Amino acid sequence: MLHKTAFINEPYFSSDPRLKYVPRETRAWWYTWTKSKRLWLQGDNLVYTRKEFEKNLEIVGAMQRAGVGILAGTDQLNAYCFPGFSLHDELGLLVEAGLSPLEALQAATLNPAGFMGREKDLGTIEKGKLADLVLLDANPLGDIGNTRRINAVVVGRQLFPKPALDEMLAKSEAWAGK
Repeated sequence: MLHKTAFINEPYFSSDPRLKYVPRETRAWWYTWTKSKRLWLQGDNLVYTRKEFEKNLEIVGAMQRAGVGILAGTDQLNAYCFPGFSLHDELGLLVEAGLSPLEALQAATLNPAGFMGREKDLGTIEKGKLADLVLLDANPLGDIGNTRRINAVVVGRQLFPKPALDEMLAKSEAWAGK
C-alpha cells in the first residue's frame, strides 16, 4: 500500500526498536535507500505520494466491500519491512483500509487457504486440519493491534511459550549485531 514510501520522512522509521533485529548490512542498505527517497520525497512529490497511499487504502476497502478476496502479505525486501513483524503492520493497514479485524485476520488465514484451494486442510482450526497457532493475551477482534500480544506459538505440534520466543528474539538481536 506504499505506506513505507509515503511516510519515509517520518522519524519513527529510523528509530524503530525493531531495527535491532535487522543485520547491520541490511540497515545500511535501508539507510542509503531512505536517503535517496527522502531527497526525492519533498514538496509536491511527498503530497502526491501520501495521497496515493490514502487512495490505496480506499481502494482496498472498496475491494473488500465489493467481495474481492483480500490476501495479507508483506514485501519483506522493502526497507523497514521487518520480517516476522510486518504481518502485524499489514493487518493494521487492512483495518485502516476498512476491513474489520476479523476480515483482516481472514486475509492472513482463511483467504489464502481458499486461494490455494486448500480449505479442506488449511485456514481454520479444526480437527484433521494442519494448523500452527499463535496464542494471544488479548482478543484481536476488539483491537487488531492485539495480534502483537503473543503469549505462545505452536508450530508443527511444538509449543514455544513466551520465554522461548523472547530467547529467539534475543538470539536474533545478537546475530543482527554481529
